[in-house]
Amino acid sequence: MKAQAVLSIILILVPSLSGFHDTFLLASPSLVTEEEQIVIGRLGEDIILPCSFESEPEVVIHWKNQDKYAYSYYKDRDYLENQDHKYTNRTSLFHSEIHNGNASLSLRRLSLLDEGIYVCYVGTTSRKIINKVVLKVGVFVTPVMKYEKRNIDSFLICSVLSYPHPLITWKTDNTSISESNMGEIESLDPFYVYSMINITGSNLSYECAIENSLLKQTWTGGWTMKDDLHKMQSENFSLSCALTNSIFLLDQDFIVTWYNMEKETSSILAFFLSSSRNATIYEPRVSWNKEQINQSDFSLTLKDLSLSDSGKYLCNISSSKYTFLTIQTLRVVEQSQSRTAWIIILPLVILGFLAIGIFCMLKRHNCSRRGRYLRENMSSVPGCTGRGVSRMTSS
Repeated sequence: MKAQAVLSIILILVPSLSGFHDTFLLASPSLVTEEEQIVIGRLGEDIILPCSFESEPEVVIHWKNQDKYAYSYYKDRDYLENQDHKYTNRTSLFHSEIHNGNASLSLRRLSLLDEGIYVCYVGTTSRKIINKVVLKVGVFVTPVMKYEKRNIDSFLICSVLSYPHPLITWKTDNTSISESNMGEIESLDPFYVYSMINITGSNLSYECAIENSLLKQTWTGGWTMKDDLHKMQSENFSLSCALTNSIFLLDQDFIVTWYNMEKETSSILAFFLSSSRNATIYEPRVSWNKEQINQSDFSLTLKDLSLSDSGKYLCNISSSKYTFLTIQTLRVVEQSQSRTAWIIILPLVILGFLAIGIFCMLKRHNCSRRGRYLRENMSSVPGCTGRGVSRMTSS
């Protein structure tokens, strides 16, 4: 909508610009004031502040932010002598489009100091245009979700560089976590925000959502902890990592990174870049199945396990809109432990058999001595014969 006021004659005052008139007089039957527009830009990017008019041969264009000149144009040329220094080499008009009624201003490399109300003054021989543009600048650098171990406690941390201040929410198994259980930590940078929760001893799934209301941009971080696994030394083992909802991968570039989480540091085992479909392996015993990757399954195979492979393994799947972390604890058991048990048991078994054998031999020897004694002594007894004694001893 346009609010239009009609004036019989209007005098457009133009501040002194070196080498030109102090005033610029235009006879005009009308004044047109455009409705205020809101333009949202991103820090470090370029933006166009819109301004249009009905083209005429002679035109004067001024862009101002409060009392600071951003750009001036008249008599078919630029006049930048009064331009504020913060706009130097950052502003321009679309000169080839001015005759078509385009007085828009291009503003490059936005900073937060560029925020404010910009006024576009356009004067022609028949009218004067006043167009207000409210410029808002937002910041939303891709957030990060990370897992930290501090002594015996475990934490999940979501952090972001954002302006204005973002909304951060946590869920566990689709149940909202109250703000009293979240910790938001201040930093020296007023736009750097991070929130953390204590997950010590928990095997639940967690979700962190961050929203920048100005840029209407959201990001989601997910966390899953797998059950501990026990494997034998020298075996091969598959560390699982898959997106159950592959819709997150559609039309987005993403990176998959596998980490070996040591006590205080972490080392990269492998990573996959979706844009190039390249997989890079840093550990010679690690392998990836390309067919599984094509099905959004990023499980990693670790060959010939050793005792030093015991520990936590983290899979990180990240894009500009999400991060999903999966952590798994692997415990490698030494095969020689079972052999050691047999080494201890087997001698005992052998000793047992030897003891039984010796016992039987001694028992047989005693029986033989007893038989000879009876034969020698019973033969002198009347009525006893050697045959009878032999029968007795054998019994």
